[in-house]
Amino acid sequence: MHPHLPNVEMVRPAQTHQELAKEEDKAKVKREYSDEEKRHIMMSEEFKKFIDRAVRITERALYYNEPSDIFIDYTGTREELESEDKSGNRLVFNRCFYDERWCKNRTITSFDWSTQYPELLVASYNNNEDNPNEPDGVCLIWNMKFKKSSPEYIFHCQSPVMSVCFAKFHPNLILGGTYSGQIVLWDNRSNKRTPVQRSPLSASAHTHPVYCIQVVGTPNSHNVISVSTDGKLCSWSLDMLSQPQDTMELSQQKQSRPVAVSSMSFPFGDYNNFIIGSEEGSVYTACRHGTKAGILDVFEGHQGPVTGVDCHSAHSQIDFSHLFLTSSFDWTLKLWSTKESKPLYSFEDNCDYLYDVRWSPTHPALFASVDGMGRIDLWNLNNDTELPTASTIVDGNPALNRIVWNNSGNQVVVGDDIGKIWVYDVGEQLSAPKGDEWTRFMHTLQELKNNAEPETGDYGSDTAYSSLSSAASLSAFSSPPVR
Repeated sequence: MHPHLPNVEMVRPAQTHQELAKEEDKAKVKREYSDEEKRHIMMSEEFKKFIDRAVRITERALYYNEPSDIFIDYTGTREELESEDKSGNRLVFNRCFYDERWCKNRTITSFDWSTQYPELLVASYNNNEDNPNEPDGVCLIWNMKFKKSSPEYIFHCQSPVMSVCFAKFHPNLILGGTYSGQIVLWDNRSNKRTPVQRSPLSASAHTHPVYCIQVVGTPNSHNVISVSTDGKLCSWSLDMLSQPQDTMELSQQKQSRPVAVSSMSFPFGDYNNFIIGSEEGSVYTACRHGTKAGILDVFEGHQGPVTGVDCHSAHSQIDFSHLFLTSSFDWTLKLWSTKESKPLYSFEDNCDYLYDVRWSPTHPALFASVDGMGRIDLWNLNNDTELPTASTIVDGNPALNRIVWNNSGNQVVVGDDIGKIWVYDVGEQLSAPKGDEWTRFMHTLQELKNNAEPETGDYGSDTAYSSLSSAASLSAFSSPPVR
């Protein structure tokens, strides 16, 4: 080639931007870092922060079902925190307990926590109508401490289990009240899943469904108390279920008609006096011993079966043990005092059957309720009495049959009509009481009393049932759903 002649090259064909980008990528040579450079990068603060955050996000993704929440940065240094709800007044889904074999198509009928192992929750289930070959009654113990999807223990019996409780001072024993009227006892030390003891089906005990069972007393002196829908209360010893130690008929004083008991609650520290709700809508106070043993007072106000009763359970120097809450098929919750014959207040924000209500164990003015449309409501009476402070709808809108707080008051657990248990975390600013909450609640109660309507003596802005017509009420309550 002559040195003075120009160098002519082939003209390259036209290329698109994508083709040019691919050629540029091929032209790039991957740089290989030296060992010294790798050590320098791995020792840098930026790399350490990246690895730390990546590990946290991975762990959350493995144990949490809501991907949108796994990127929360609790150090407060990232921008995504600016959009987070800092109030803490909310319910956040935590986890769901469900076993396809034992839970499918069963309604959860009752909950109870272990006193010795507070992470253990026992749930009772009724029968699976779609599979008659399975046991009619099931009790499962779930472990809240470990991220496992299977029950810790599985128990069953020949009749649907309508109520369940740990034996309190005997953590290995679980008691169940059945639809047939039998009281059954399981022992987790036994290799059998069936009861190790059971009461006989006889007129001396229960012959109707047992919706209420509870252990009351002290470690040295305690009894199992059960009540059936025929109004019979039985007191049992764990050592002998062949016959009750004591029985009592709970009947209305005027009509001498048995009370069809649907729910029961003992005030904190009181083993003699208790409150019961009935299928006809009345609420009663009663006592086990003394010259006036039996029904003491009647509280009228609900227009449908009472589904839940719960006595105030948060403790302080101010005594609120006279307060109790009720839920009903008439779509209302009611706040009562054993010192007043009429409700202190009627909560009327719901549009469906209310199946259960429970006071917070730590906050004096906080309680939770569930309804037939999958809605969970948390009410803080120191903030508002007309609307719940926090609400959420469970995925799929199942009918929620039961609710219970954990012992520390920062979680609520609900059970539905298809066998699922839903666990929700309660925001700290909502669950943790401030120092003045008890005093404020005392003033709140006084305001409710001052705002009472003189012509009715009831507390609230409207009548409890203005949204229900008489015809609709009668048809709704004549054939209530199976619980």
